[in-house]
Amino acid sequence: MEDLFTEAAKKRGAETGPLAVRLRPATLDELVGQQHVLAPGSALRLAIEQDRPPSMILFGPPGTGKTTIARIVAERTGAAFEELSAVSARVDDVRAVIARAGDRLGGNGLRTILFIDEIHRFNKAQQDSVLHAVEDGLVTLIGATTENPYFEVNSALLSRCTVIELTALAEQELVEILARGAAELGAEAEPEVLALVAKRAGGDARAALQILELAQATAATEGIAVGEEHVLDASRKRPLLYDRKGDQHYDFASAFIKSLRGGDVDASVYYLAAMLEAGEDPRFIARRMVILASEDVGNADPHALLVAVAAAQALEHVGLPEAQLNLSQAAIYLARAPKSNAAAVAIWEARRDVREHGNARPPAMLRSTGHRAGAKARGHGEGYVYPHDDPAGFDVSYLPEELRGRRYYRPSGEGEEPADGGEDR
Repeated sequence: MEDLFTEAAKKRGAETGPLAVRLRPATLDELVGQQHVLAPGSALRLAIEQDRPPSMILFGPPGTGKTTIARIVAERTGAAFEELSAVSARVDDVRAVIARAGDRLGGNGLRTILFIDEIHRFNKAQQDSVLHAVEDGLVTLIGATTENPYFEVNSALLSRCTVIELTALAEQELVEILARGAAELGAEAEPEVLALVAKRAGGDARAALQILELAQATAATEGIAVGEEHVLDASRKRPLLYDRKGDQHYDFASAFIKSLRGGDVDASVYYLAAMLEAGEDPRFIARRMVILASEDVGNADPHALLVAVAAAQALEHVGLPEAQLNLSQAAIYLARAPKSNAAAVAIWEARRDVREHGNARPPAMLRSTGHRAGAKARGHGEGYVYPHDDPAGFDVSYLPEELRGRRYYRPSGEGEEPADGGEDR
């Protein structure tokens, strides 16, 4: 009886559910986008069409077709299809699926495909519970995740799966999907209105259809066609593709640092804004600017470090949202500042020498004379010239003898870092 009600609920959900559910593609030909992995003749498409899908992890932003692809596989395959959500499934649920898969395979040779949505939410024990079944071919696993699986999925399980990266849909692809949605709703929408919906959806087909459905409902109460004002009202804030621990975190941080280093003020402020809007930890941003002030600006503008540290301190005292002003000021200063990595190169090369050659002893004239009896008798301090009494002391090489002539600091000649500031001694 429960199965009958479940089937009835699914059928009615497909008829009355959200537009995105009603329009879910049933075949690969109906699927829009992801042609980089599902083009006709591609390896993955042929594997699905020939009912030999590999175990795979579908990885990509929301609304790009991960669940849809899994359901298309379910429709095409001759295997049994089992579905679990990592949000609610327990280890016992996984074991029950594996037990049923074993019964099918042993009883009539029927294969089992296990789809796990949000697989990144499975902990290590849960992932381990499915590992051997995948390895032995007892089940074919299809996992879906918005998080980079290389961060979130056990390496042992990853090694037994093909990772398929899906990308955010292009605006013209979203327009194609929206045209189908408008037809399903019986809505009148000009091409420029659909283009606006696509732009506001941020590459997410589900979000695009939700915006269209809400905009159409609002327009219908007014008895007019869907217009720009309805779309803007239905999409108050554009969705941001960002995760604070995964690819977007690293990609945007990298773009921010490289824009500062390259002196592009506008790009620097944009990536700063993108990170703040997405909820990035502002302390992380401030720390990166403090590091860059010495690594990429250095003594070409010594004030850069003061500005970056001041912004970090202001963040602690003021907090967001007001501290965005301090971070913006520092970012603009750093981007415009003359650049030199001479200070960074100096310490990197000096530390490399220490690692490769050991810590060579200082010359006798530089060794301490006061901490131990007999130091002077052993020549400690002998020949040292006090520079304030005799300017000749400024012309002496203080490096260990085996490193004499080594030059770590090579001034850039930029800003306040004169090129003659590091002459050979």
